[in-house]
Amino acid sequence: MRKGHTDDENTLSWDRLRSWAYPRQVAWTAATELRAMHIPDKTEVIVAAHSHAFIGRKTRAKASVAAIGYHPSLLPLHRGRDAIRWTIRDRDRVTGGTVYHLTDRTDGGPMAAQEHIFVPRKATAESLWREQLAPLGVRLLLRVVEDLAAGRRVEVEQDESLATWEPSMDSAPLFKPELIELPSASSARVNGDRWALIDH
Repeated sequence: MRKGHTDDENTLSWDRLRSWAYPRQVAWTAATELRAMHIPDKTEVIVAAHSHAFIGRKTRAKASVAAIGYHPSLLPLHRGRDAIRWTIRDRDRVTGGTVYHLTDRTDGGPMAAQEHIFVPRKATAESLWREQLAPLGVRLLLRVVEDLAAGRRVEVEQDESLATWEPSMDSAPLFKPELIELPSASSARVNGDRWALIDH
């Protein structure tokens, strides 16, 4: 950032999604700033594609049909923001992608679609993402959106006994902006194993 200028003024610093959205007059908000007030009324589906930002309960509630995310692993394996790097580091021979319903549990919501791929022997995190996992994510997201449009809502619970969570290799912890908005005391019971409110 140059003195007196912001990254917003420099269109060359924008990511591809923002660059696509701007000329089409599609609303765009930085992931770290996304709150319910930024979601337009009558939004049906929120899509978080390999997002590194937590989308809170109030924000998810603005979508009338679903709030879904794409994670580049075979959830519940390799939860966390560096799933691809851990796949390469652990020399996994098989990985994949998962579209899941966003919940209060990071990368832990019910799965809507999942598909595996084989990891090429000389793959890097960058090549695995660019050549296989990103295109897989587009296909899976389109499949789920088509299912939702047809009135089919797939929700397969993740097997917590298989879950792994790896920390970020070089990033700050996940920012959860709406957590400060949650009440400090609630009459609802909380299941600490699932991080979800339980109805009486």
